[in-house]
Amino acid sequence: MKNDIIEVLNEVKAGVDYEKENKLITDGILTSFDIIMLVSLLNNKFNVEIGVMDLVPENFESVSTIESLINKLK
Repeated sequence: MKNDIIEVLNEVKAGVDYEKENKLITDGILTSFDIIMLVSLLNNKFNVEIGVMDLVPENFESVSTIESLINKLK
């Protein structure tokens, strides 16, 4: 799943080393527009529904936090 998440993140914003970054929101790497696009792509790719209550920075800081969110929603 990790590679699939990285693939989706690269669709949103290429050129970031997503395996090493762990503060995607805090460091401003992903903007609010990027998150909207990311949520849509993740919903489609993993057949989940990321709801409003899940739209907190902690869920999108790194590949592992995104993976945890997806696992929680499956």
